[in-house]
Amino acid sequence: MQRRASIPARINIIGEHTDYAGGKAMPFALDVRMVLHATSLDEGYEGGATVVALWKSAGGWPARLTIESDIPIGVGMSSSAALCLAVVLCVNGPMKPFEACLEAQRLEHEVLKTPCGLLDQMAMMFGKEGHASVIDFSNNSVESHIVPSEWMFKLVDSGIYRTLSDASYRSTTDESIASAHVSSENERVELAVGATAKKLGELLNQSHASLKRRGVSHPEVDALVAALQQTEGVYGARMMGGGFGGMILVLVASEDILPNQRLYRPSQGGFVEEFFE
Repeated sequence: MQRRASIPARINIIGEHTDYAGGKAMPFALDVRMVLHATSLDEGYEGGATVVALWKSAGGWPARLTIESDIPIGVGMSSSAALCLAVVLCVNGPMKPFEACLEAQRLEHEVLKTPCGLLDQMAMMFGKEGHASVIDFSNNSVESHIVPSEWMFKLVDSGIYRTLSDASYRSTTDESIASAHVSSENERVELAVGATAKKLGELLNQSHASLKRRGVSHPEVDALVAALQQTEGVYGARMMGGGFGGMILVLVASEDILPNQRLYRPSQGGFVEEFFE
């Protein structure tokens, strides 16, 4: 038997550091993917140490495990969540999306030691082509909304890298600051639905300022974000992901802005295929 799981990276438009606090977010799945091939063996396991450890923790059967991935590691595009979801789907076959998310989160917590919420997993599993997901983590509900054609997103690599297990993922800022961030970020998610590109850009800028106060940004990232925000043809920019480095999300007025960076569009969510010889 062979199984092949295909999992997208994700962009979170707005709603950062809210998932573990019962807040809201608006991510979408990308056409940048990780593919895990699992081929059954009579005994033993073949593959990289990390994927084998995840596989065993998920109750995986003897298998040869190989990975093909276009998702960069450690830059805020959730390669670790994609890997855990790929393992879960290959071990279990087709399953309910939210159940897959919970099991993948368990693997991140227990094996990778990353104290993540469910944003990445749910963005990846509930993604629909041409749509963003509005996720309410107070009840884990998901609504799909069409991404307007005028919303044009690019990513700029800050060149600053970290792993979430090394970083202070849920920073130690004052609790009132953390609470204020979640409350204001929830409002920005709601305002983003149906917003013009110009309005969305303003919300992205506000989001970065709030994340900076929250203590999850980085001075060099802040300087890059400020420069991008002041670039002609840029509606807005903010740090993306867990923080402390990685990718910067930029909303541009046209494809010609930041010409060395590609546009990203919403793609389908994760899935698994099964083959029998």
